[in-house]
Amino acid sequence: MSVPLALLGLLDREPSYGYDLKRDYDTYFGRGKPLPFGQVYSTLGRLARDGKVIAGQSEPGAGPDRKRYTITPVGKQEVEVWLAEPVAAEPYLQTVLFTKVVLALMLGQDAAGYLDAQRATHLRRMRELSEIKRGGALVDALLADHGMFHLEADLRWIDVTSARLAALAETVRGS
Repeated sequence: MSVPLALLGLLDREPSYGYDLKRDYDTYFGRGKPLPFGQVYSTLGRLARDGKVIAGQSEPGAGPDRKRYTITPVGKQEVEVWLAEPVAAEPYLQTVLFTKVVLALMLGQDAAGYLDAQRATHLRRMRELSEIKRGGALVDALLADHGMFHLEADLRWIDVTSARLAALAETVRGS
């Protein structure tokens, strides 16, 4: 997730205070990982430095003085280009999961046991995501679907790799 571009996109809707940007980011994009306030303000500072946002004058409030941030034409253009650009279809040819299986085989460790444990972990997470889908808002359900589809792909890979484990062991031990 590109935090600067997400914040620019939120500012493209309307000028906002840092607190409001953090709240909206956490609501839509921060599931399980809220954006720290320090990161919001340091990112806004860099965006202002780069001419992508303008920080308004400090305004007194109930707490510390606040600044309303506004996106500039340069920032708007960056958001438009980013939104129009497809995300790279990464083949994930070098994953931690694959690396652990190969190293386990190379080191004479229990790769099949590792795959079984990983399968159980994935299934547990899929159950958690199913609960989120049942009780959550549309945004939560769509994010849960995304996660579940990735887990399903990993589970298919785990099954295929488990079936080919002996051949993979010969290949990696022979190198």
